[in-house]
Amino acid sequence: MNSPGVPPRMKPLSPRRSATFAALDVGTSKIACLIARLTPLGAVAPGDWRTHRVRVVGIGHQRSLGVKNGLVVDMDAADAAIRQTVDAAERMAGMQVERVIVTASGGRLSSQHFQAKRVIGGREVAEHDIHRVLEASAAHHLNRGRVAVHSLPTGFSLDGVSGIREPKDMIGEELAVDLHVATCDQAAARNLLVAVERSHLSVEAMAAAPYVAGLSTLEPDEAEMGVVVVDMGAGSTSVAVFARGEMIHLDAVTLGGAHVTMDIARGLDARLSDAERLKTFHGSAIASTSDERETISFDHVGESDHKAHAPKSHLVRIIRPRIEETLEFLRDRLAKAGHPSGPGRRIVLTGGASQLTGVAEAARRILGGQVRVGRPIGVEGLPDSSKSPAFAAAAGLLVYPQVAAHEYFEPRRVERAATGTDGYISRVGRWLRESF
Repeated sequence: MNSPGVPPRMKPLSPRRSATFAALDVGTSKIACLIARLTPLGAVAPGDWRTHRVRVVGIGHQRSLGVKNGLVVDMDAADAAIRQTVDAAERMAGMQVERVIVTASGGRLSSQHFQAKRVIGGREVAEHDIHRVLEASAAHHLNRGRVAVHSLPTGFSLDGVSGIREPKDMIGEELAVDLHVATCDQAAARNLLVAVERSHLSVEAMAAAPYVAGLSTLEPDEAEMGVVVVDMGAGSTSVAVFARGEMIHLDAVTLGGAHVTMDIARGLDARLSDAERLKTFHGSAIASTSDERETISFDHVGESDHKAHAPKSHLVRIIRPRIEETLEFLRDRLAKAGHPSGPGRRIVLTGGASQLTGVAEAARRILGGQVRVGRPIGVEGLPDSSKSPAFAAAAGLLVYPQVAAHEYFEPRRVERAATGTDGYISRVGRWLRESF
């Protein structure tokens, strides 16, 4: 995975060490910053990735600027919005942060899968055998223009027997490993990193929005049995598939809540602010018998002297096709990737757009299986307004340091990432390379 400009890698957090982290969720509709103190829990149930108690001590959020479909499109506007958001969180926490963990929600998130094998020769599998087979799997090249965000070993196999989590000391002839690499567009990652660094912050790591949304909303049993996390943002809808406790697939489509707002504005000839208000307070993805009797009011574009009126059913007829289109896209892409719908499937919806009335029912009908709306769990100190699906990814960034040790990147890439943004000497070296 020798792609230049790789995002920094999260340093593993010891289960016995306390630490303070800052999470920065840069989305299309909002930017949120959470500062939290992580303290060890002590005894942790098998399979549970939550090794620390998370207590939020500072929070800031505001309307996003300079971001479209999860991509930075105006560096100055994005920089200013990030500064204001982080400053609000710092004032509440009474501390200044230098490093942040950021979400990757744009850049066409997708998956690549690699496998590597190593001959053992009938002896016990040693630690160096595991390291070598992981190193071989991580040495594959990514698709052109892509960078790795996550690199997760999803399972070992020994002599064709799969589903092995810890092969050490087992006896066999050949050891193999499957590696799931979550990627995004290199340009999207670079621009996000630059926007954050312009705010005088170092990026500690970058994490895919649907992955961390799953970390904050799922119970370990759900991830073990198998679950699809659908993160419905304003600019994109992304999906992470979990099985056997690991994320095994990642995908995204550039359709989200902002597209619904635009459809309403065009369909009603309404202002965008009115369209957003109508979507939030009156919108629905399913029809009801009372829709014809209820009336909505709004201003036509350029006509503020008198109110326009329409039945709520008209609003539903605008919203419903876009929600269905988004879910149908996801259904088809999941099926193409080998994850078809079925009656036993579990689906967890997160993101601000998942709060729209009727979305869960539409997902149940189109994607199949059991559907619930996910909210952050195991994160203390969140105000009531932030205990919602809209903050699932931001809260998940605070869970991510607890699972970062599960990832495996090519050693020399980890070294480069660890020193690329830290330390005075490395910063001077980078400045010299870029300036001369």
